[in-house]
Amino acid sequence: MFAKILIANRGEIACRVIRTARKMGVRCVAVYSDADAKAMHVAMADEAVHIGPSPVGESYLRGDKIVAAALATGAQAIHPGYGFLSENPDFVDQVTAAGLTFIGPSAASIRAMGLKDAAKRLMEKAGVPVVPGYHGEAQEIVLLASKAREIGYPVLIKARAGGGGKGMRRVEHPDDFSEALSGARREAKAAFGDDRVLVEKYVDKPRHIEVQVFGDNFGNAVHLYERDCSAQRRHQKVIEEAPAPGMTAALRKAMTEAAVKAAKAIGYSGAGTIEFIVDASQGLKADRFWFMEMNTRLQVEHPVTEMVTGTDLVEWQLRVAAGEKLPKIQSEITLSGHAIEARIYAEDAAKGFLPATGTLHHLKFPDAAPEGATMRIETGVRAGDAISPFYDPMIAKLVVHGKDRPAALDALGSALAQTEIAGSTVNTAFLAALATDVDFAAGDVDTGLIGRHQDALTVVPPPSDETVAAAALAASGAGAQAPSDDPWSSLAGYAHFHTVARRTRLRHGEADILARVSVRPDGRFEVALDSPYEAVNSHDLRAVPRLARWPGHITVFEGATSYNFAVPDPLAKVDEAAAASDTLRAPMPGLVKLVRVGKGDAVTKGQPLLILEAMKMEHTIAAPHDGVIAEIAVEGAQVSDGTVLVRFAEQDQG
Repeated sequence: MFAKILIANRGEIACRVIRTARKMGVRCVAVYSDADAKAMHVAMADEAVHIGPSPVGESYLRGDKIVAAALATGAQAIHPGYGFLSENPDFVDQVTAAGLTFIGPSAASIRAMGLKDAAKRLMEKAGVPVVPGYHGEAQEIVLLASKAREIGYPVLIKARAGGGGKGMRRVEHPDDFSEALSGARREAKAAFGDDRVLVEKYVDKPRHIEVQVFGDNFGNAVHLYERDCSAQRRHQKVIEEAPAPGMTAALRKAMTEAAVKAAKAIGYSGAGTIEFIVDASQGLKADRFWFMEMNTRLQVEHPVTEMVTGTDLVEWQLRVAAGEKLPKIQSEITLSGHAIEARIYAEDAAKGFLPATGTLHHLKFPDAAPEGATMRIETGVRAGDAISPFYDPMIAKLVVHGKDRPAALDALGSALAQTEIAGSTVNTAFLAALATDVDFAAGDVDTGLIGRHQDALTVVPPPSDETVAAAALAASGAGAQAPSDDPWSSLAGYAHFHTVARRTRLRHGEADILARVSVRPDGRFEVALDSPYEAVNSHDLRAVPRLARWPGHITVFEGATSYNFAVPDPLAKVDEAAAASDTLRAPMPGLVKLVRVGKGDAVTKGQPLLILEAMKMEHTIAAPHDGVIAEIAVEGAQVSDGTVLVRFAEQDQG
């Protein structure tokens, strides 16, 4: 076994690898960028090496710096985690050329499966079913459009490199093909440096079911059953589970045999995932699944497989890379119970899952799962850490295991309701709504479910009067001198003989809230809210919802939903001009990728004005109202959060 390894990654996966390595007595070297100098994975590691500025192209994608760090610290092997360089065969060559071990498959295996078109041709030869489509080398738009017509609409345009839903577009009509192709190519080029695509038949009710495979250097390969990753938004996974709901014995047998056949076809060694698309329009049938792609690395969702099979896949990775045989043979790998993973992101689900940034001023996860269930939290952040625009905005993976799927869903809902995050917009309420969605709970899930139910899943109900009252009580100064978040602890001491009222003001969304907080002689309190809220009187202090204070704000938690209230500085002047509608500002830091209109153009409400690329995804910025463009951002400009992107000409009031 290795004495020391370097982890060429960051965040939760780096922390995850460190935990297993430490359990095995293996020392770990972390690498970090400027933004990650004080990150959790750096603090956990035995050693840490700085590798460059915050942008990934200058740090985590610099294979030369990572190999140099491994050599300088005496590491014997490099674990790539997922993302970044994990599926880069040139990096594998760099590692092995330096005399180090790459903890993963060979460069040849990665090259064989790294490009979707070539991989599908290889799978066809191996007898693995593939999705009908065009997987050729020619990329002329006329040819691709012609192939799309032959396949039959709707079709799916997919980047041939990479994954994560980037460079992917569904096209319903021939007239939309050209624009969709351009968008897919731009996104693929930005994410993977390769703008070539393939075109496939779009399956009407697709399930995304994948099989975990594992091989060693002795020709052995096994599967660890399937995972269902159909719950997706914008082609990116949100909730994953194992086993797949409704899985039949016949389909499982056919699918797992095909997955192992695929792994053996390329002499695969290490952890890998064979992803299949399944047509669920007539139920799960053994002749209605097709190979989609292979991820030649550990998956984000690997914990659900670990929980239902009782394995540690990172330990398997280390053992196989160190030259050992697979720890188990196929007959020794069994399924037990049901596991579900929910990805907690810093994002605004109500605004099309717009990525968010911010400082995690308050971060609290459940202490334990409900009775009869188990839980694990996979995270790479702590309270006080910042969610930066440079990296994926995932905060944590909440993973639960129960005796069956209903038990696991109950445990997931309970855990989400106890999770508290303040300082950034997060998706916990969306995840809780999805877990209780009628179709999802029944196991009737496909990749379009979230899109169909998005409005219902992302709507945020207004805060209850009790929630607003709790925020007003905290904003009044209650608890300011107390070490806890107990909102009445500083009020109760000074009103033993008469009622004292404090007026307070706060803001929720666009609503200004005025309140009067009174403390009675017996220590009870009363909060009276002015319109639009009704007066709220509470005599049970312990019934106040959970809350957290952070600079200029109070967050109150109602189940999995968090309500943020701004507490205005009474000495600050209100800038009424800031509320004017003649400007459109960037909702997040990013790159102005494409400008669709010019100065002097008349535009209508909802019309796309420009495309902003942030976190390797494209976001369309549309006109908030009719108007005439006076100024617009320059294509290629890097903008920060709040930068004016568009300025509209003043409207003629005459």
